[in-house]
Amino acid sequence: MSTLYRFLSADDTSEFCHKVSEALARGWRLYGDPTYAFDQANGVMRCGQAVTKEVDAEYYPDMKLGQQ
Repeated sequence: MSTLYRFLSADDTSEFCHKVSEALARGWRLYGDPTYAFDQANGVMRCGQAVTKEVDAEYYPDMKLGQQ
């Protein structure tokens, strides 16, 4: 059994909400509070949210986390 960790990020649009919603639908759980920051180089707000998931598999660095 392994605990996996991902940090999802995107511009502050509905795309970010859908990215997090998809992760939750696939069994990932929110980890901590979301974060927001202004990306001055691109002139947009950026969002981030950590998620975790327990899987019945051994962790390895080449694992495609989004496919778990």
